[in-house]
Amino acid sequence: MQVHPIDDLFAQSDDLTVEAIRYVSPVHEGMYVELLELRGDLERARTLLTESPDAIEFDVVGSGGRGVVYLQCRTAGLVDKLISLLHEHELVLDWPMRYIDTTDSQGLQLTVLGTDEAIRTAASELPNGIHLRLERLGEYRPSAGRLSSMLTERQLELFELAVREGYYEVPRRTTHRNLAETLDISTGTVSEHLQRIEAKLISGYLG
Repeated sequence: MQVHPIDDLFAQSDDLTVEAIRYVSPVHEGMYVELLELRGDLERARTLLTESPDAIEFDVVGSGGRGVVYLQCRTAGLVDKLISLLHEHELVLDWPMRYIDTTDSQGLQLTVLGTDEAIRTAASELPNGIHLRLERLGEYRPSAGRLSSMLTERQLELFELAVREGYYEVPRRTTHRNLAETLDISTGTVSEHLQRIEAKLISGYLG
């Protein structure tokens, strides 16, 4: 069983690979929003997502065979069950989840923050279809690639609001003006910040 339904979708093409899950969140019953890192034929990815009954809305941004997918979908598969388990035990997931190749299958590598006891308890209650290999327990060291290290506090606030209000959905559910009114800033400032945010995220992703 695939850990995420998008794996099955992109497995139809030999030149498409999901490298990481940047973010997954349920927005209401039966729908999720996600940010995925993708490598390969981005135009082929758009075609597959257009044809998929599970993809409600999406946007693919990138060039040179590397991109980011913003996706509204009907299921997050085993990933949603895993996130629900972490929430139940009050554990914090440090995004992203990165795909890795194991000896006989593909898996996800993730960092979880919490007490040793909570982590071990959650590990003993994994749902069917999820198998754990605990690599290490120790002091948390933040990754330099996290959003909070790439963006200023104001930029992070705007980016989170834009995602929450549907700015990156297709079609968009909000505007620069609406975002500006919520944050009590000018529309020009919103436009400039979003351009800087997107440039930082894409540059950080492309290395």
